[in-house]
Amino acid sequence: MKIGGFQKTSLLDYPDMISSIVWTVGCNFNCPFCYNTELVHGTAQSISEEEIFVHLKKRKGIVEALVISGGEPFLQKDLDVFCKKVKELNILIKIDTNGTFPDKLKDLIDEKLVDYVAVDIKAPKDKYEKLAGVKIDIKKIQKTIDILQKSEIDYEFKTTFVPNLLTKEDILEIGKWLKGSKKYYLQQFKNEMPVLSGELQCITPYKKQELLDVIEEIKPFFGYCSARGV
Repeated sequence: MKIGGFQKTSLLDYPDMISSIVWTVGCNFNCPFCYNTELVHGTAQSISEEEIFVHLKKRKGIVEALVISGGEPFLQKDLDVFCKKVKELNILIKIDTNGTFPDKLKDLIDEKLVDYVAVDIKAPKDKYEKLAGVKIDIKKIQKTIDILQKSEIDYEFKTTFVPNLLTKEDILEIGKWLKGSKKYYLQQFKNEMPVLSGELQCITPYKKQELLDVIEEIKPFFGYCSARGV
């Protein structure tokens, strides 16, 4: 796989597990609020798979899970092969995805090569292309949602609450769209790092209480619902 980032230890990215994180290079979205600019543009310094597996083997029994994020992991043609190598070490796998590769996701679920899936839901349907920065097939996003809602795998949906792009009403629409899902997180927008759109660099994030107020309104739609990054 093309890997452009590696974090050896995280206590936050896989629920209740000590994990490592790899970030894959390349994305089929161009979200204006994305801060992984080097991954999206393909300019990140390459990290070898060997380095990843040396670490995982060395920390076996301590690192319980590996998070595969991006970019968009499903652009990697050998993602399944990589996952098989990880599973041979009895390590759990979480994949962060934008949801545009439902068939590839289902294959990994069927082959028991993924244990947790996090899907970044960018916006309500009528705003999706604006937030994704590209033309999309919303049917693929819907198929991913359906696959996860019908599966027994652990999963979550999440949305970054970006001022000037998303409103409270938009989040309520997302809540209705994803109704019945296990978990949903509303994430605080952060601009400490450069984002793809310079226009967003200086905007003020929503206040903590504004996120919490929205969470209270959409909680009934989900098994679990919370704010992140506040």
